[in-house]
Amino acid sequence: MLADDELCLCFHVTYRKVIRYIEKNSIKVPSLVSECFGAGTGCGWCRKQIRRLVDDIDASPPGSQDLNAWIEDRSPSAIFHREGREQHRRAKTSGAKEGSDGNDT
Repeated sequence: MLADDELCLCFHVTYRKVIRYIEKNSIKVPSLVSECFGAGTGCGWCRKQIRRLVDDIDASPPGSQDLNAWIEDRSPSAIFHREGREQHRRAKTSGAKEGSDGNDT
């Protein structure tokens, strides 16, 4: 993943935006990142990565080093991220359909 790749695919929020938001606002609680263009409030797929970024920035902020290199060391590949999100959304959707009317059909 690169700095300008989307972390939150629902709201098109990039890694760069989320990282800079966390740094600028000294975020220590992942749920507060939702105030950054709604990141993490859609399907929920990116929440684990947001939590990881909050922890990593607290422990070892990117500072002046290359942001792309910092992100690469801490994130999945772009393909894995997109495919994982699609699987997450399908599972979430099929679970909602099965439980919505009491029937599994």
